[in-house]
Amino acid sequence: MPCRKIAYCGPEDFDGIRQWLSGRDNPGHDVDALVLDILADVRERGDEAIAEYGRKFDCDTLTAEHLHVHHHECEAALREVPAEDLAIIREAVANIRAFHERQKENSWWTTQADGTILGQMVTPVDRVGLYVPGGQGGQTPLISSLLMNAIPAQVAGVQNITVVSPPRPDGTLNPTLLATAHILGITDIVRAGSAWGIAALAHGTQTITPVDVIAGPGNIFVTTAKRLLTGRVGIDMIAGPSEITILADASADPEWLAADMLSQAEHDALASAVLVTTDEGLAGRVREALSRQLQELPRTEIAAQSLRDWGAIITCDSLETATDIVNRIAPEHLELAVDDPWSLLGRIRHAGAIFMGHHAPEPVGDYFAGPNHVLPTLGTARFSSALSVQTFLKRSSVIATQPSFTAAHGNKIARLARLEGLEAHARSVEKRFAK
Repeated sequence: MPCRKIAYCGPEDFDGIRQWLSGRDNPGHDVDALVLDILADVRERGDEAIAEYGRKFDCDTLTAEHLHVHHHECEAALREVPAEDLAIIREAVANIRAFHERQKENSWWTTQADGTILGQMVTPVDRVGLYVPGGQGGQTPLISSLLMNAIPAQVAGVQNITVVSPPRPDGTLNPTLLATAHILGITDIVRAGSAWGIAALAHGTQTITPVDVIAGPGNIFVTTAKRLLTGRVGIDMIAGPSEITILADASADPEWLAADMLSQAEHDALASAVLVTTDEGLAGRVREALSRQLQELPRTEIAAQSLRDWGAIITCDSLETATDIVNRIAPEHLELAVDDPWSLLGRIRHAGAIFMGHHAPEPVGDYFAGPNHVLPTLGTARFSSALSVQTFLKRSSVIATQPSFTAAHGNKIARLARLEGLEAHARSVEKRFAK
């Protein structure tokens, strides 16, 4: 059997499931000391430290003078990438941009009868740094991550975007990555990976301007660096391993369900794929399909370990019970592979992204449809949301009160201040209406 089978009858059964799934939560504290040293080194030595780490782990000829990608490299990459691939990327860009345009926020104001004006001013951050993993020595860069992080920042109105990505052994970056950056109009690209790339974005160097917000996925060193720098800079989120939960009824195709589970299991050994179903026969057919399809994948060993350790088929006696466990898991990706998904949508309270019906598999959202694929994991969908335009915006309160307001309410404000023992606060108000 490629994954465990669990019978779920109600909330009393969830403690064991929660304890099992919590084993995927690795905050990376065992690498904190190493990452702290890297952050301090980059802060002290800047470009030379980045080049030194790059020579050690990525490209043994990298120098401080060659950290930045020149615009002619992006132009050359655009000619190197097949036209059909560029067309697909441009179409994905259009879809993603159209979706995020709907997330724009406006400043607003309200005027009171006494002339007081209150409001909220919405402005983008000045600078954003994006981390893009190279993937398998730079051969499979996460193009979709660049799209999903850069486009919301651009829609928010961010004027300065810096991309860092680890170089390949020959010192270049993958041409598809460079071509995508060119399509997006991003020109500030740096050859820097891992924790030192994050440190460069946060602290700045001789040639890299520090940013206000850092976004983008990465390995445990990237994630730890972002966590340790939170507060100095804003970050998108602390993301854990990828995960999918599928709620299916008898109308679902077991071959499709198995393929969808494997689409997450192939990410890495800590990825989780869970099927929740009310149909015992379907559960058995999916297990058979998983065993068969697993052998056909290039990443068989990774997917097999993921399914073995963190995969499950959970059977329930009703859709009500099934939606209960889905909400308790609060998955990153949720597929409603049921005959009438819209009838269930109102029952779903906690999920990063929800895929409706039999023809909306998770990769549709990962790459092309438009909604963001940077999503909360490890149950954090209970209180957090997908990366969005709001990730790159700030909201400033605006208060404009008339003399009459301060005179009419000054005694109340001063009293509240004195209740907190803050005499200077009270006097600040009183001096404006004292005669």
